[in-house]
Amino acid sequence: MSTDTSSRPVRSARPARPARPVRGRGRGRGADGGDEGPRARFSDLLPYLLEHKRILAVVTVLSLLGAAASLAQPLLVSQVISVVQAGRSLGPLVWALIALVVLSGLISGYQHYLLQRTGESVVLSSRRHLVGRMLRLPISQFDTRRTGDLVSRVGSDTTLLRAVLTQGLVEAIGGTVTFIGALIAMLIIDPVLLGLTVLVIAASVVTVTLLSARIRIASQKAQEKTGDLAASVERALSAVRTVRASNATDREVAAIEKDAEAAWSMGIQVAKISALVVPVAGIAMQVSFLVVLGVGGFRVANGDITVANLVSFILFLFLMILPLGQAFGAVTSVSAALGALGRIREIIALPSETEGDRELAPLAVTTGAPYEAQRADAPALEFDDVSFRYAEEAVREAADSEGSTPGARAAAPVTEADPEARGPVLENVSFSVPRGRRTALVGPSGAGKSTILALIERFYDPTEGVVRLGGLDVRALDRDALRAQIGYVEQDAPVLAGSLRDNLTLGTPDATDQQCIDVLHAVNLTELLERNPLGLAAPVGEEGVMLSGGERQRLAIARTLLSAPPILLLDESTSSLDGLNEQRLREAIDAVAENRTLLVIAHRLSTVVDSDQIVVLEHGRVVGIGTHSELVQTTPLYRDLAKHQLLV
Repeated sequence: MSTDTSSRPVRSARPARPARPVRGRGRGRGADGGDEGPRARFSDLLPYLLEHKRILAVVTVLSLLGAAASLAQPLLVSQVISVVQAGRSLGPLVWALIALVVLSGLISGYQHYLLQRTGESVVLSSRRHLVGRMLRLPISQFDTRRTGDLVSRVGSDTTLLRAVLTQGLVEAIGGTVTFIGALIAMLIIDPVLLGLTVLVIAASVVTVTLLSARIRIASQKAQEKTGDLAASVERALSAVRTVRASNATDREVAAIEKDAEAAWSMGIQVAKISALVVPVAGIAMQVSFLVVLGVGGFRVANGDITVANLVSFILFLFLMILPLGQAFGAVTSVSAALGALGRIREIIALPSETEGDRELAPLAVTTGAPYEAQRADAPALEFDDVSFRYAEEAVREAADSEGSTPGARAAAPVTEADPEARGPVLENVSFSVPRGRRTALVGPSGAGKSTILALIERFYDPTEGVVRLGGLDVRALDRDALRAQIGYVEQDAPVLAGSLRDNLTLGTPDATDQQCIDVLHAVNLTELLERNPLGLAAPVGEEGVMLSGGERQRLAIARTLLSAPPILLLDESTSSLDGLNEQRLREAIDAVAENRTLLVIAHRLSTVVDSDQIVVLEHGRVVGIGTHSELVQTTPLYRDLAKHQLLV
C-alpha cells in the first residue's frame, strides 16, 4: 500500500501516464535531425527594432551629430597646422577643437546608454513574444520538445538580439555619414591617395561579406548545442533522485559533459570565423595607413600636397576606417542574432492551441458559460465512437528515446506511446457520464484512461468521433469557457514553485485567505499551516520538494476544490495516500461532489465500488459498463481487477 511519506518521489519514476507521449528530441533542430531550422532575415529583426523607434530616432540624431563633430576635427587640425606654419596666433581654434572633442565624448556616452537600454528592451520584447506563444502552444508540442531547449530559447537566444543594437548596428547610421563625409573630404584633398585606400577597403569588404553567412549558420548551430546542454541538465536535475538510485550519476555527468563539449566545439567554430572578421578592419587600417604614409610622403616631397593636407587626409582615413570596423562588428553581431532569431521564430511561427478552432467549429460558442447552451436532458459528458492516436511524430520521438541512458530513461516517462502508440490509443469508445453522478474509469495501465480526461480538457482532439459536454461538441466551445466548467487533478499532482497560496489560487486568484484555509482543512492539510509560521505564505519549494507525495496530491486536489467547478476529473487522485488520508480525502471529495459530476480514474477498489457507474477499458476499448456488482458478474477483466484490488 502507498503511504504518505516525507520523501519526494521523482516525477519521472511514477507510474505510466497515458495522456502524454514521451518527450523526445526537439523538432526542426539541426543538431538532431540535420535540419537547420527556419532561416531568419534582417527584415525579421525590424519589428523588434521598430517597437522602440522613438528612442532609435534620438540615437540616430545623436549619431549624426557625433559624425558631424568627428568630421569637423580634421578640418580644425589642418587649420591649426597651417596657422602654426604661418607663425600666427592660434586664437579660438584650440578651444574650438577642445569643445568638439568634449562634445563628441558626451554624445558618445549618452548614445551608448540609450543603445544599451534599447537593447535590453528588445530582449524583453522578444521574451514576451516568445513566452506568450510558448505557453499557448498545443500540448502535443510539449510532448516532442525538451523543456531545457525551450528554456534556452527564452534565456540564451533572446540575449543575442541585444548585440544587434549594442555592437554597432544603429551606430552604423552615423558611421555611414562619417564614412561618406570622410570619403568626400579625402577625394577633395587627394584623389590618388583615395584610390589606393579604396582598393584596400574593397578587399576587406568582400572578405567580410563572404564570412557573414558562415557566422550566421555557425551561430545558430552553437545556440542549438546550448539548447541541447540546457535540456540535458534539466533532464538530469529533474530526475536526480532516480539517477542517484540507479547509480547513473557518472553516466549522466558524462552525457552532460558531452553536450557541453559539443556546445564548446560549436562556440570555437564561431570564434574561428569571427577571428577572421575581427582583424580585417585592423589590417585594412594598417595597410591603408602605410600606403598613405609612404605615397603621401612622396607626394609631399614632390610638392603635390602640403603637410597639413597629408595630416588631414590621415585623420580622415582613421575616421573612415573606424565606422568600417563598426560595420564589420555589426555584420558579426547581426549574423549571430539572425541565427538565434531563427530558433525564436521557429516557436513563434507555430500555431497556438486555439488558432484552428474557428475553422474546426465555425459556429463555436465563444461567449458565456458552456452550460448556457447545453440541453438539460443531455449527459454531462458523452463519448460517441471516439478514436484517438498520437501524431506519427510523437511515435517516432518515443522510439528514438529507447536507446538512451538509464538516467535518460528515468527522466522520460514511459507512456502509451511505447509500445502501443503505433496503433490507436482509443478505438471506438462510447459511454456517457450522467449529471451529478460519479463515474469511474478502470483498466490496466495503458488502457487509455488518462487520454479520455485529456480529450475532455481538449489537450488533444479526437482523431474520430465526438466528445460532448451537455450535448455540445467540445470543439464548438471556447476552450477557456470549457475548462472553467471542469476541475482537473492530474496523476502527477504538479506543484508550482512558490507559496501555498500561490498554488491554491492558481485558478481562483480572487479567493480569500479563509477560503484557502477551509479547503486545506477539507483535504487534511492543516499541518502545512501549523508547521510553518508563514501560514499560507509558506514556500513549497521547487516542484513541491518541501512536501511529501501525498501532500502534493492533496494540495492539487485542494486547488481544484477551491474553484468548485460543476465537473471534476480526478486522475488517480488517491494513489499517493495512506489509508487514513485516503479516507479523509474521499470524505472531502464526497462533500464537495454533491450536485457535481465526477469522472474518476482509480486503481483502488475502495475508490470504485461506490461509483454510480464504472467504465472498464482494455487496449483503448470499452469492454464493460455498469455498477460494481454488475461488472463482477459480466466482465471477466473487471472481476480479475477487483480480485486483486485493482492494484495494477
